[in-house]
Amino acid sequence: MNTAELELALKKQRLQIHGETLRADFGRHAAGLRPAFAGADLVVDATHWLRAHPQVVVATTVALLVAKPGRVWRWGRRAFLGWQAWRKLRGLIDQRPL
Repeated sequence: MNTAELELALKKQRLQIHGETLRADFGRHAAGLRPAFAGADLVVDATHWLRAHPQVVVATTVALLVAKPGRVWRWGRRAFLGWQAWRKLRGLIDQRPL
């Protein structure tokens, strides 16, 4: 191997090491975005599931149309309040020291 090839190989190795360092730094700096990405992944997974099971969407829509509107409103309100309570409880659990 002549000196030019050796210098090129060393430069390539230095660039690879530098790239690895940059990727590790980016991973550490992007750690705060993990919850947002997890939420986005959940939405994407739910969308894929709903597209694979359209009968569930149709059945739910028909059930809501057939049911009495007052009952749908009441159950919707209960679901919303339950969801809010779960979020608050989850926040308290996450704040609790280990």
